[in-house]
Amino acid sequence: MAQSGKGKLNYRCPSCFMRDLDIDMFYDKEKEEYYCLRCCYTGTEEDVKEKNQMARFRYRNMLKRYTTFE
Repeated sequence: MAQSGKGKLNYRCPSCFMRDLDIDMFYDKEKEEYYCLRCCYTGTEEDVKEKNQMARFRYRNMLKRYTTFE
């Protein structure tokens, strides 16, 4: 998904991404937090990074091909 350029760096919304929706978050400079337009998720950059790391853990073996099952 292309970055819209409204903030520093757009991250994927962790709440939407856990439901298999790929939605970019936007940055609010006044509140210094990220927010999602689709759901009501808001959070700091550290919180968003932490939750996105959980999503990476979920999909860590998605591109790995298993040929033997032991």
